[in-house]
Amino acid sequence: MVEREMVLEVVVGVSGERHHGHHVAPLQAAHEAIDWRPEVPRGDRVRVKEHTCDCRATFYELCRAGGLMFIRRTHRLRGVVAVHESPWALSKEVEALWLRLLIGSAR
Repeated sequence: MVEREMVLEVVVGVSGERHHGHHVAPLQAAHEAIDWRPEVPRGDRVRVKEHTCDCRATFYELCRAGGLMFIRRTHRLRGVVAVHESPWALSKEVEALWLRLLIGSAR
């Protein structure tokens, strides 16, 4: 098994400029399909650990709640917002899925 290291990037902005998060890479031809499910409120507190830039119609958040992690996908189109979640799982599994999502090998 190949281990991958997540790299955090630091963006220094100019005063008055909007901060952008990560952008997901283009989807690879051979990619993993994430089992997206409708959002179900399961925890009192959900913490967003990382996020992609919300300048696009679809953006993602790496979330932690109740000792588990999941990825939240938000899609906005013509005023309609749809929110889905990946399965909740152990941190190691979801952080690996997050990395695959960022590099375009999962969606």
